Amino acid sequence: MPVRKIITIDEEKCDGCGLCVPACHEGAIEIINGKARLKDEVLCDGLGDCIGECPQDAILIEEREAPDYDEVAVKRNLQQLNVVSSTPPPQSTSGCPGAAMRSLQRNAEARPQAPPMSVQSQLGHWPVQLMLVPPHAPFLKGADILICADCVPFALPDFHSRYLTDRAVLVGCPKLDDLQHYAEKLKEIFAQAQPTSVTVLKMEVPCCNGIAQAAIWALEQSGVELPAQVHTIGIRGDIDEQRIERRAAG
Repeated sequence: MPVRKIITIDEEKCDGCGLCVPACHEGAIEIINGKARLKDEVLCDGLGDCIGECPQDAILIEEREAPDYDEVAVKRNLQQLNVVSSTPPPQSTSGCPGAAMRSLQRNAEARPQAPPMSVQSQLGHWPVQLMLVPPHAPFLKGADILICADCVPFALPDFHSRYLTDRAVLVGCPKLDDLQHYAEKLKEIFAQAQPTSVTVLKMEVPCCNGIAQAAIWALEQSGVELPAQVHTIGIRGDIDEQRIERRAAG
């Protein structure tokens, strides 16, 4: 196996912000479980365009044994990502890739042709912002708790009927708010409220993974044993459901 330049990612330093993902022209990096990882060594050309985008200095170039860079594999990878190789990569932003501007065009058939029928809100309590809800709130006791990234209801047209009915909801932004404070507060909420179930709704953008990580960590540390579900919501409203069996730490 030849010795060549290739990137290496320090997972301890990586915070999963995802800025390296659009910086890689070959689509060689993805976010898995909140960390940036190299999909396949043959996809990395070793030039390191991603390095300058990492705010944590978690990406380096090293010389070591690795399979040769494979342009055919790169082209196939870009096609799988629905990226045309001649199209410039998306521009990174000062935040995360999820802050990149885009237009979501709907065809005429998908637009409502008449005013929708009036529906009743399924919100059962107030407040809903995680920063404002105390752990001893009576509506949390023994509840089915829904932890929701605050962009989700805008992307999900049937949010109230699908998720909010008969659930206590806690809303926050994992990018703009204090995620460590959220984790500690959720730990206290779970310990005091002893919920029946926990469902986390996050957006597909990498920086939104933090709200799921905070909830799972809090559940493990709280001493409460119950399964958690993490649902990833696409910007166009599609849903990827994942059920995670979690037990108390120790």
